[in-house]
Amino acid sequence: MRYLSLVIIACLLVSCNTNKEPKSAEATVEAKQVKQEQKSLDGLSKAYFASGCFWCVEAIYESVEGVEEAISGYSGGEVKNPTYRQVSSGILKHAEAVEVYYDSTKVDYPTLVKVFFGSHDPTTPNQQGPDKGPQYRSMIYYQNDTEKAIALDFIERLEEKGAFLKPIVTEVVPFDIFYKAEEYHQDYEKRNPNNPYVKAVSIPRLKRFQRAFPELLKKDAH
Repeated sequence: MRYLSLVIIACLLVSCNTNKEPKSAEATVEAKQVKQEQKSLDGLSKAYFASGCFWCVEAIYESVEGVEEAISGYSGGEVKNPTYRQVSSGILKHAEAVEVYYDSTKVDYPTLVKVFFGSHDPTTPNQQGPDKGPQYRSMIYYQNDTEKAIALDFIERLEEKGAFLKPIVTEVVPFDIFYKAEEYHQDYEKRNPNNPYVKAVSIPRLKRFQRAFPELLKKDAH
């Protein structure tokens, strides 16, 4: 019984659902600082992806050359202005997603799709690593026919060469609307390096991606 309790506690410590809400005045101040430090994103292109906990996905895209910002949020559902509590319950259709702002003269959409498939397991339905539930499903939200064709072609080529042992379950769906997550979620991995989940899951996932695709990284991300 004691061993089982320890296992349960260990699993909770590496869940993306753990400790996501601010519990102190310090966390509130941190959230305000994030908002104040945001830079102008005018004139940049945008792309939308979901591939598990948005803490992880945001950090991965922000390490890519040409990506100016990645915003954590929610997409793919019908409820307006969802909260983290609602999305994390798994009862909504929303997924934890990121809004990627990128300079199209430095990085193109096909490369962002490459980053997407190169940084998570697209064969696990409603799950990414230790995180389970529909809010963690693999999704590409296309904004036009060109993006749709690029995503579907990429999947077809991955399947043809047997890049994964199981079929790809990524949903390729038209983009509707993106709701920015609460401020304390933004740049969470960067600002909370000692969080148990960040240390056990987010940072190792980021490092795996960086080792696999060094040519795509910003100079300061090496």
